[in-house]
Amino acid sequence: MTQNHFNVIVVGAGISGIGAGYYLQKKCPNKSFVILEGRDNIGGTWDLFRYPGIRSDSDMNTMGFRFKPWMGVKSIADGPSILSYLHETVKENDLNKKIHFNQWVNEASWSSEDAQWTVQAENKKTQEHQDFTCDFLFLCGGYYNYEEGYTPHFAGRENFLGQIIHPQKWPKNLDYKNKKVVVIGSGATAVTIIPTMAEEAAHVTMLQRSPTYFLSAPDEDPVGNFLRKFISSKLTYKLVRWKNIRFQWWFFQKCRKFPKKVKEFLIKQVREELGPNYDIETHFTPKYNPWEQRMCLVPNGDFFNAINAGKASVITDHIDRFTKKGIKLKSGGEVEADLIVTATGLNLEVCNGIKLEVDNNEVDISKTMTYKGMMFSDVPNLVATFGYTNASWTLRADLTSEYVCRLLNFMDKKGYANCCPRTAEHVEPDGDWLDFTSGYVKRSMHKFPKQGSRDPWRNTQNFPKDVLAIRWGNIDNKELKFTALEN
Repeated sequence: MTQNHFNVIVVGAGISGIGAGYYLQKKCPNKSFVILEGRDNIGGTWDLFRYPGIRSDSDMNTMGFRFKPWMGVKSIADGPSILSYLHETVKENDLNKKIHFNQWVNEASWSSEDAQWTVQAENKKTQEHQDFTCDFLFLCGGYYNYEEGYTPHFAGRENFLGQIIHPQKWPKNLDYKNKKVVVIGSGATAVTIIPTMAEEAAHVTMLQRSPTYFLSAPDEDPVGNFLRKFISSKLTYKLVRWKNIRFQWWFFQKCRKFPKKVKEFLIKQVREELGPNYDIETHFTPKYNPWEQRMCLVPNGDFFNAINAGKASVITDHIDRFTKKGIKLKSGGEVEADLIVTATGLNLEVCNGIKLEVDNNEVDISKTMTYKGMMFSDVPNLVATFGYTNASWTLRADLTSEYVCRLLNFMDKKGYANCCPRTAEHVEPDGDWLDFTSGYVKRSMHKFPKQGSRDPWRNTQNFPKDVLAIRWGNIDNKELKFTALEN
């Protein structure tokens, strides 16, 4: 076995990759593995994004790992606290020695003859190329392009005399004190940035094309904080975690079954925050149903508080063009700005943007079908992590890592070298991989695999169902084909 050969290669050292490392070390102690991280630090999203107020948009009792209780008082945590939690996890499990930094994976090629993947990586500091080989490839690099966020074309952009920033590339020590700021967008990033910037800026305007659903909630979990006074933190974490999981699923089901009633509840909550004289119909009443797009969490009502204090405002309109002094609207008005923040979304990627080949034939993932939401038809010995859109990412990431370990141990027990999902003749493609209408999803869905007409070719986005199917379900399946080791 050469120095660059491992039983498993994990790509990415964010939440998913760190979790994968823990589970491989714990559940598959005889397997060698390495984590290839393209950047110079762990943390993924939580190290990349540095914009003001960055925080979780899920509670940390479900976004934290199953195996490591979140000990913070706040269940809606700020970015630095989450990054510290991830560093603790790496240190406690001695995973630093497994992580190779600045190894940006560009290509991976499977050879059936050798029963292994060859992974090509570029050192981002030295530009040197290095090949690694592995028996199993585990992609944990997230779901979006780390190099560039999504920014639509804005006519006249070059005319604006101020600064234009995308949250994905926030400058260090940016001074926005006493400046007029326009934030383009109304998603989770915008609603996080605005109340924080409003504390120092002269004024912050959220400029949106269409409204988003907002849910105001405290940033602390009163039940969890109460239970910690009487029982262990570990048990408290488990109890609160399942409480929140059940609530998330219950609320999601209510949104799907009774969208009109949930919409009325959400709009009523906003009206109570902003008062009866605010134009809720224009600025806070979406045309789509709740949870057809991701809902925005407003901890302690901070976004609404900034509006009520006159430090922030909302404009619902379309952009005509950028001007020297700001943004001209299609309605004819103009919004003045010293600084424009384009919180316009991400560029989604499938399989971390890696070029995949199987026996010298390039794989077009969009032509494949998803197996259990983590593997792809006719692609051997490969799993890719993709979290939930209707719950915390880590819930699915944990399950995926558990499944990989179960799969590897099953293959060792049976003497198998390869596993490959193969669709049966009577399974047909049946819809997009995600049932979600958000712009960043729709822009990129053509890159993703299709769902099948039945399980296990469905990407269920259903945690309770996935627990049964992935954590406890049989590995041996007639549609997951195994090949024995050759003598």
